[in-house]
Amino acid sequence: MPKFYIEAIEHARVYDVAKETPLELAPKLSARLHNEILLKREDLQPVFSFKLRGAYNKIVHLNESERQNGVICASAGNHAQGVALSAKKLGIAATIVMPRTTPEIKVKAVESYGAIVVLFGDSYSDASSHASELCQQTGMTYIHPYDDPLVIAGQGTIAAEILRQAPTDLDYIFVPIGGGGLIAGIAVYLKTITPNTRIIGVEPIDSAAMHDSIKADERITLKQVGIFADGVAVKKVGEHTFDLVRKYVDDIILVDTDEICAAIKDIYDEDRSIVEPAGALAVAGMKKYIRQHPLRGKVIACINSGANMNFDRLRHVAERSEMGERREALFAVTIDENPGSFLTFCKLLGDRPITEFNYRLSGRNQAHVFVGIGISSEQERQDIQALLEEHQYPVIDLIDLIDNEVAKLHMRHMVGGKSTDVQNEQLYRFEFPERPAALLDFLSCIAGRWNISLFHYRNHGAAFGRVLVGIEIPEQDQQAFEGFLMTLGYTWVNESDNPALKLFL
Repeated sequence: MPKFYIEAIEHARVYDVAKETPLELAPKLSARLHNEILLKREDLQPVFSFKLRGAYNKIVHLNESERQNGVICASAGNHAQGVALSAKKLGIAATIVMPRTTPEIKVKAVESYGAIVVLFGDSYSDASSHASELCQQTGMTYIHPYDDPLVIAGQGTIAAEILRQAPTDLDYIFVPIGGGGLIAGIAVYLKTITPNTRIIGVEPIDSAAMHDSIKADERITLKQVGIFADGVAVKKVGEHTFDLVRKYVDDIILVDTDEICAAIKDIYDEDRSIVEPAGALAVAGMKKYIRQHPLRGKVIACINSGANMNFDRLRHVAERSEMGERREALFAVTIDENPGSFLTFCKLLGDRPITEFNYRLSGRNQAHVFVGIGISSEQERQDIQALLEEHQYPVIDLIDLIDNEVAKLHMRHMVGGKSTDVQNEQLYRFEFPERPAALLDFLSCIAGRWNISLFHYRNHGAAFGRVLVGIEIPEQDQQAFEGFLMTLGYTWVNESDNPALKLFL
């Protein structure tokens, strides 16, 4: 078996459409992780993914009869673009079946190459079943995205390039896993040529079909898969790929959404490229592996496998990357409900950057605050919690809750609502220059004289911080409060008559 793949890789016809991508040093990651980190830039391919290699290598080997009947495939997007471009290059008709969950950017890209797109099902496996039915009905040739020796060989050309490009033999290489075609091709080649290179596969926790299959010593079918890293959302790995991974891959590591988002940011910080979630898997797995197995001075390659990122996901990536790096601590803190308590609480936190501060009056004795704090290490998070407990603040570390997705996704947006305890409330929107201690300065200006009944702040990295504040202002204090606003020095807007706020607050 190895001899077939070695020869097939070395004679693959991928460079008619694909290009040899660079293997680049990642200096920031290297310095931070104390290893030489190299990024294989498959995101620079004409279709922004390595999938073009395997697709073309398969299609170019079709006989004339097969070419006349056209080709069909199922794909979450990247293989689809590879097949579509390859078919266009060779003058062959192509039909692509894609899950309905596929990002629009990938659908449009496939259509731009002249292929017919059929949307079916919620996962690759659903689309694959439908593509197989269409294949039987029409006589088209099915181009499998990973479980085909010629496709595997096409992807394996990446390994041959890396050996030519690397400054020395690799100690480790981290490779994303979906159906297994990429890692199978890379692993069989590297283990044959440089057997001391350790090959580590990386999968999302919620799409761990290969990991679970290796553990079970047989191919298993996942009941469902996560779709954040849609490029690797596979319920069942291939027969060929399973056998090759079981024989040639040293380990598989699993990463969560936050770790993937943090890796996307790491790659952006290195070269200003934005890879898709599946494209960042290798870097996410590498970082986690180094945390678990402290490595120093090793030469480590990571495959940046694709950059077909849906723009709408960038908001989610930015939000979750801080959590993936543990650069934001989230706490639920109970403080006394009285004027000045916010200010006292913020002074205790000192000059630490407040990333979020949400509160709604729910009683006259205690206030429950959702607070986010920027941190630089896990130790700092523990120190903050210890500080709060030392000063008798009841506190819950929301990151450590078992159901932490509720805190990270929902709770921060649900601190509010109507309150029967609020009296004479007026709502104001404020803006202030965003700088260290800006929130503390703001609270120092407004706290103490009137009771704050609602507070919502989130640092979005803009030049100005934006805060929505509810303040209880007795009728006889209205004139004094308006005078206070004129001397405050912050831009403000009275939102008390805002119809949306009236409806929900």
